[in-house]
Amino acid sequence: MLYFAHATTVIDEDCMIGNGTKIWCFSHIMTGARIGENCVIGQNVMVGSGVVLGNNVKVQNNVSVYPGVVCEDDVFIGPSAVFTNVFNPRSAIPRKDQYRQTIVRKGATIGANATIVCGYEIGEYAFIGAGAVVTHPVPPYALVTGNPARQTGCERIWT
Repeated sequence: MLYFAHATTVIDEDCMIGNGTKIWCFSHIMTGARIGENCVIGQNVMVGSGVVLGNNVKVQNNVSVYPGVVCEDDVFIGPSAVFTNVFNPRSAIPRKDQYRQTIVRKGATIGANATIVCGYEIGEYAFIGAGAVVTHPVPPYALVTGNPARQTGCERIWT
């Protein structure tokens, strides 16, 4: 085992976890999840079945990454950010066959408490402001804020 998992972490069978990754307390990595190298999975994080997290992805505390989410390398997901995977969920109507894929491209940042409605792509190096509600695709390098999220600027890559 070339990754660290806190003693309270639950890791189901058939997961792939890359070298150097750290998974902190009370997190759950579900069957079929793929997590790259040098990732940090914070406290109380759920990574769903079939989720793909690239290399160097940071998922802060209290985030559920549901089936259908794919994050490329160098993505940052802030604390308590929310992903959905069914566009119009109903308790009495099973819709597991209607999951919509959400793709978060390389280097994107999702701020604390942001909500990402399923089925959209967040472009490379885009920045989703804290508390924003994403209801449309986000272009590469865009800065989006508000509810619903609207482009309010253009991010530059800081080195």
